Amino acid sequence: MPKCIAQIVCLFFASSALAAVNVAAPSNGSTVSSPVHYSATAGGTSCSKGIASMGIYTKPGLLAYVSNGATLSADLTLSAGTYNTVVEQWDYCGGAATTPITITVSNSSGVHVTAPTTSTVGSPVHYAATATSTCSKGVASMGVYTSPGNLAYVQKGSTLSADIPLSSGNYNTTVEEWDYCGGAATAPVSITVGGNTLASLQASKGWGGYGELPPNYAICPSCGSGVTWSMAQGVSSPSLSGKAAKFSIGGKTPYSDALWNNHLIGDGSTQGLPDTNETLTPSIHNFTYDAYFYGTNLSLAENIEFDIAQFFNNTGYYFGTQCQIVNGQVWGVWDPSTNHWITTSVPCKPVSNSWNHVTIQFERTSGNKVMYKSFTLNGVTTNLGWEYPPYTQPGWFGVVVNFQLDGNSKQSAYSVYLDNLSVSYQ
Repeated sequence: MPKCIAQIVCLFFASSALAAVNVAAPSNGSTVSSPVHYSATAGGTSCSKGIASMGIYTKPGLLAYVSNGATLSADLTLSAGTYNTVVEQWDYCGGAATTPITITVSNSSGVHVTAPTTSTVGSPVHYAATATSTCSKGVASMGVYTSPGNLAYVQKGSTLSADIPLSSGNYNTTVEEWDYCGGAATAPVSITVGGNTLASLQASKGWGGYGELPPNYAICPSCGSGVTWSMAQGVSSPSLSGKAAKFSIGGKTPYSDALWNNHLIGDGSTQGLPDTNETLTPSIHNFTYDAYFYGTNLSLAENIEFDIAQFFNNTGYYFGTQCQIVNGQVWGVWDPSTNHWITTSVPCKPVSNSWNHVTIQFERTSGNKVMYKSFTLNGVTTNLGWEYPPYTQPGWFGVVVNFQLDGNSKQSAYSVYLDNLSVSYQ
């Protein structure tokens, strides 16, 4: 059972509306190089059995690729020309939905950037690109320079997908490819990054851990043997940065949870941002939670939760999300006005024994509502735009970040490693 805010038992509501396919790449109307990278997730379906498979038509009647399940990732080799492609999903009840994607495949060598698509972006900045080369051996690798001489990211092969945290400012970035014959090609990408980024938070001071016991899930600094938890920082393996954090949960009471919390801005700030004039916190409208997580057996987790909360004027804006690994392998979002988790149809299928990259974007709207903007897991983005009212929370002021592990029906002990955790705000 997932954790409930304000000690209210969780309820779940399943989405059943049939929706179009969510295509993250390529962009409709874009010019790309071959092989063309396709990335998509299925929309919702009224079929109780869910999505059976997904596929790509490169022209009417020509099904070029099929994969089982509700996610799709494929690289299709296409000759130069314009294609009216279609990405389609099929459910187990015989239903189907499509999204048309028109692309132009270029036969020229070089770098073809498909993201970022706008000049003003938030952090982390998502880069997506493909490359071709006249070298018979092909493209060896691709990378992103955030300034001259500053190679911020490198990836093997002829496709690139990266989320790079950048502080506010103007950047003349460059995407470059290197082939196996010693050649190279570049594409300039000038961007303006808004907002601020608090990086490497998993290695930061100020984390507090708490237990939560069913059925009320009230926070307890010490919960006896019902639920146990620990956090170890500075872990070098497994790690991407050399300073990962290991979060562990155990205990004897089924469905118990462990919550870790860090005060970023305002009251109790661990980042040097006390906001004593109480002007910074109310000015913030957009948040991005970005992290990599790793587990040897993620199926033991009932849920893994990623949250940001903002408090001012006796009001709480709680942006709560959880990867529901046991309950459908989908994302859940928190409705702060009714204290309920809402089960979505957006897939959340992290891979064990591998680093999973999650990016979640939130917004406090101009009308002061909680908006869930998008989920991105391992390069697949689903845009949302769901809004909920806030709730009353007297006495708090500032911004906090949470990470939580939920116990399963046997309260099986497990650990999750967190690395490169950042929170961006603007």
